[in-house]
Amino acid sequence: MWDEKFEETLRKHLPFLGAGDKLDSGSDLWDLGLDSIGTVDLMAALESVYDVRFVDDALTMENFSTPGVLWTALSELTARTG
Repeated sequence: MWDEKFEETLRKHLPFLGAGDKLDSGSDLWDLGLDSIGTVDLMAALESVYDVRFVDDALTMENFSTPGVLWTALSELTARTG
């Protein structure tokens, strides 16, 4: 499961997710209000919080499809930067 920083950052970019609503690893981020501009904003926020860069193979719409997929991609990026 992801850490608190990830969920806090992600929730800020999901306008259809209520404060008390549970965020599951398989939740569809687009159904929760993430759009193309929000994806760019979310990517920038995650890059800042985790001091990583989404480049090359990490820059796919699939990586921003669910929290679980996004957390896996982010974890791989943080592992590369050590």
